[in-house]
Amino acid sequence: MSADSVPAQPGAQLQPGEAGEALARLLAKGINGSTKEYRDCQSAAQQRLDAHGSPHSSITLHMDGALQLAPRTFLPPDAEGYARLRQLDTNLRMIEAAFPQVSTDTEVCRLTSRMLEEAWRSRALTPPREEQQISDCACSLCSRLPTPPARTLSDYSWRQSAGRPLTHKTWPYRRELNSVLTGGWSWTRQMNDLERDLGHRHRFEDDILVFHEYKRVRDTIDTTRLTQLAEQRLAENFNTNSARALVSGLFAAHKRSVDEYWLKQHHAGSVILPQTNPLSQSSYSLLQMLDCLFWHVSPDTELWQEEHLASLLLCRVIDDMVDVRADALTGEISNFWLADMATHTKALYAACAIALVKYGCMPEAHSPMWNTWLMTTTIVWMGLTGRHALWFDGITEGLPPAQDCPLCDLQPNPCTGILTHGTTLTVTPRPTAPALGTRTAELSARCRAQYPQTWPLFDAELHAFEALHGPWYGNIDSTWEILRRTYIAAVEASSAAPSQARARRVQQDAGAVGSEKFHTLHDPQTGREDTTLLAYMFGCAHPHFLWNATGYRPTSLAGDWLDG
Repeated sequence: MSADSVPAQPGAQLQPGEAGEALARLLAKGINGSTKEYRDCQSAAQQRLDAHGSPHSSITLHMDGALQLAPRTFLPPDAEGYARLRQLDTNLRMIEAAFPQVSTDTEVCRLTSRMLEEAWRSRALTPPREEQQISDCACSLCSRLPTPPARTLSDYSWRQSAGRPLTHKTWPYRRELNSVLTGGWSWTRQMNDLERDLGHRHRFEDDILVFHEYKRVRDTIDTTRLTQLAEQRLAENFNTNSARALVSGLFAAHKRSVDEYWLKQHHAGSVILPQTNPLSQSSYSLLQMLDCLFWHVSPDTELWQEEHLASLLLCRVIDDMVDVRADALTGEISNFWLADMATHTKALYAACAIALVKYGCMPEAHSPMWNTWLMTTTIVWMGLTGRHALWFDGITEGLPPAQDCPLCDLQPNPCTGILTHGTTLTVTPRPTAPALGTRTAELSARCRAQYPQTWPLFDAELHAFEALHGPWYGNIDSTWEILRRTYIAAVEASSAAPSQARARRVQQDAGAVGSEKFHTLHDPQTGREDTTLLAYMFGCAHPHFLWNATGYRPTSLAGDWLDG
């Protein structure tokens, strides 16, 4: 659709629910299938794993491709929603005129924003589907869903969107980048750029700051001024990703205005918002795509690659999975655990995220595409911020048994077809390395000396990690300091008598060690090795603190915006 063909009332030619269908068609048309090089690397990785032991019997779990499922039909926007969409359309037309290279992005923004408006109104005016909130599924995943600890708004007083300020100022002249969270965006680009320098790591500041220019303005957006600002910055060295940042920034501002509009209606008593929302598997996946396309910037040649989009979606799943209770308190609509879909589907999404973290620990995962460090870096900076409940909500009383654990035995999987043809997970006894490498053996020895009760578990996980990764050549001292204050501290807390105060201390110190040690992950010699081991321990190792964050059950909507 060209800018000139957009109707005066955005979406006037669409019936309720058709925005999602139109967006699904647009994405399906643009997605490129998995490459032969990517498939060959997957085969090589599997052959290396198979060499660690004889084949075992296995079970499989299949998830349908989200774009094959029809998005749910929603109510149309109200008058205020149409007004917001008209303003958005005006801004998008200006961006299209200046940067025609991002016309597809602007159309994705139009359709996603329309679907967002419809979903919020449907949530407010349509009774939730009670039958979807109850699940008696006894599959190996659903039977292990944890019971969530009770939480109130005061439990999240520590939550910081950006994480703590960095102790070592990698970007001392950029206030916006002085945090673990924002630093993580550029760090991911640096990780990708080490072999194939596409220039993205030297462009990250302009891209992210242009995005912040839009995000800061919440009520009125002076598009003329900001477009002039972008044109001045990009006049000498145009970068499509920077123009894409303008679109993403507009969507972020629009989403914030929609969220706040309906939450104000809820607090005023005009509507009663349930702690569920009407997003289905398909509509949830569609709604996340625009949110991801800028955050995890990629070369245009990979932007619509099937395996790349799968990584984008599952990075959002991990973010939603660990932040669900805070999102429930703030009214977030795009969190998948709040979505009105079957519990089994949510459990499959969470398992896919863990399988992709495991796959990202394998060296074969990183050669076919430039943008292959998304999941590993995402899970690490999540573990090193004060924002996410990765340790706080993950600490439960007692450790679940590792014997016959389907999560431990979940095989690595890139989950490539999660949007298109579907993906199949395999659960079979995991391989382990027969002996540890020199540096992992030193980590094991330190744990045995300082934390003898945790050592057997820690040592077993190191053997499982090296079966995936091969010998580890990271920085022993900094990695040990991080693991000691995150994973090991959480295991120790789980093994002792329940204590909310001790759990809180682990959570807070995880953010502190992140701000202190985040700079070590930038080391060109050891940073990737350190990141991979931390990703495994934070996302895959037993006990599964990441999985323990999936036990959300809806109650009632309360609280207010925290720090957004």
